[in-house]
Amino acid sequence: MKAIVKAGPGPGLVVRDVPKPACGPADVLIKVHHAGVCGTDLHIADWDAWAQGRIKPPVTLGHEFAGEIVAVGSAVRGEFEPGQVVTAEGHIICGHCLQCRTGNGHICRKTSIIGVDRNGAFAEYHVMPASNVMRLDGIPTEIGAIMDPIGNAVHTVLTAEIAGAVVLVLGCGPIGCFAVGIARAAGAKAVIAVDVNPKRIGLAKAMGATKALHAQHDDLAGAVLELSDGNGADVVCEMSGAPSALHDAFRLVRYGGRVQLLGIPSGEIPVNLATEIIFKGITVYGVIGRRMYETWHQMFRFLRSGLFDPRPVITHRFPLEQIDDALAAIRGGDAGKVILSIGS
Repeated sequence: MKAIVKAGPGPGLVVRDVPKPACGPADVLIKVHHAGVCGTDLHIADWDAWAQGRIKPPVTLGHEFAGEIVAVGSAVRGEFEPGQVVTAEGHIICGHCLQCRTGNGHICRKTSIIGVDRNGAFAEYHVMPASNVMRLDGIPTEIGAIMDPIGNAVHTVLTAEIAGAVVLVLGCGPIGCFAVGIARAAGAKAVIAVDVNPKRIGLAKAMGATKALHAQHDDLAGAVLELSDGNGADVVCEMSGAPSALHDAFRLVRYGGRVQLLGIPSGEIPVNLATEIIFKGITVYGVIGRRMYETWHQMFRFLRSGLFDPRPVITHRFPLEQIDDALAAIRGGDAGKVILSIGS
């Protein structure tokens, strides 16, 4: 089968023939229809410092995907059968550690991520443990393929109290734009979206932002105070990892409010714990992945209800063989979510 492979150390990816994966007793074999390309794939392709410390080539990339079941392992009973359309949680956890046994498998210290730590789904076929697979039941595979990043947004937004709240989203990459849509669907009074990229500001508007602002040219504080009766944002979702945005989050959240941190800074950021956090009495929540499987059930409800539509964020579609073009679209800053069409 064809797959997108990180063949060895250094920049670049290759499309090559690799063995079709075998379906083990507890596994499901999936014919991939669509896959989402994200920043992690770009880091691996560019072979940056993170990739050099984490990736062990050769490895097939891809951790966002959806497709059709073609085989089911002998120990898999009841839930799955060939022909069903599915997606999957790409974090494979141990199930036995303290975190897994207390309902916090999303922070399992033994997590293995497809497309990073093991072969992924930028391929014509992919095998997953049945425990990680979920039926789409009418949701198109193009949307099912991006439920991983949508889940990051859902986790970020819905671990705060959103109904009637003023929500500030700092960073309007695809996950930030999804967060805008989820906050609106969850009943936020107002959603203020902020970025420096005009294309992404436009996408945030398309996802329902009350105000979509340029971080450097617009009055962020004025907009937040206007919409919050002078109090500050009830919830801030920091999605960029930029030092200036992190300080904006602490500055613009109301006293007693909540800051959700999804963006990953490239290095250490000095924070005045006394004035930015303690004296304001705020709650800071670190977001990683999706809560398994609470977040997934929340996503399914929002998508099937029609309250949330992620499709405006999808801006580019490419066949598997054009992975270099897909990555170039992300690098250029003019893309929202980029989709690979593989076997659809």
